[in-house]
Amino acid sequence: MKISFSPMRRDDTLTLSRSGDTLTINGETFDLSGIPEGATLPQDAVTCDWLASDVERIDGDLHITLILPHGATAPQEALFPEPLTVARDGPIELPAVSLVQEGQIQ
Repeated sequence: MKISFSPMRRDDTLTLSRSGDTLTINGETFDLSGIPEGATLPQDAVTCDWLASDVERIDGDLHITLILPHGATAPQEALFPEPLTVARDGPIELPAVSLVQEGQIQ
């Protein structure tokens, strides 16, 4: 699974977890296993406020872009996040989204 991010200044949080082709976003499960190779699931076909793109399957991998909320004092990793390649099931570690105090990252 390839996850890209679209950073957005927001005060809420994002949690992600993967199980095969199922992505859990803030506790809501999205089964994407029905997307065949080369197909695109339009963004507006999925009821998810975190989705920022269509969902595609390319070379066997699901490609998705999600909104990455960040705080007012966001570090560069949150403002310009690198895409993630998620190969294992379980929780997905996201970039730090705000600086707390003098170099401490939350």
